[in-house]
Amino acid sequence: MKILLIFVVVVGLLFGSSDIDKAKALRLKKQIEIEMQKEKRYSQEQTFYFADEYDFKGSEVNLESVKSLKRIEMDDLDMDSVYD
Repeated sequence: MKILLIFVVVVGLLFGSSDIDKAKALRLKKQIEIEMQKEKRYSQEQTFYFADEYDFKGSEVNLESVKSLKRIEMDDLDMDSVYD
């Protein structure tokens, strides 16, 4: 009876460890797919990372329109109470 019980426990451990290995392999495969998607997205967006290939003329500020903005005056900026 003890031998049968030991045999069942050993067989259970062997099959249980194979399930754990399968789960690890599945997680590894999913992580590799995620990283490959990130790499594919980076290769598509790679021009974004090089400023010399970008056209920034559309986001330049017109200095004449800046001159027409009203200047905001500060009354009294006392920061002493913040650091107490």
